Amino acid sequence: MTKKHIITSLACLSAVWAGAQRPFKCSLYDLENKINLHIDLYEESINVPGMEMFGPMNGYMNGNVYGIWMVTSCKVEDEKTATLRLSNDLGSETQQVRLTVENDSTYQFEQEDGAVIKKVVNRKLVKIPKKLTFIRQK
Repeated sequence: MTKKHIITSLACLSAVWAGAQRPFKCSLYDLENKINLHIDLYEESINVPGMEMFGPMNGYMNGNVYGIWMVTSCKVEDEKTATLRLSNDLGSETQQVRLTVENDSTYQFEQEDGAVIKKVVNRKLVKIPKKLTFIRQK
């Protein structure tokens, strides 16, 4: 191997290792409820679509929910658990959520307190389940 190949290989391995050490920097998807959760709980680096004027945030939830729910505060408890505060795009409702890493690709999302997050079904607002299972996308 040439020096160039070794450096490239080391760079790739360090990128993979860094990703493994940052479980709360990813995009997640709940297939059953068709909900996306884009997070970086380590730094404010994510622009929320339509809310760019507020600058980068720690993340947002969209998809089959009513509006966009933004991460307004967060705390990484340990490598497997984080607590986030979500606020709807109007700023009128908030929800505290516990996010738990089950394995490399599965996350559990549990609403703890605050307003219930809703979705539209047949022109009516319906509560989403308090517990959701998300799969890591990237």
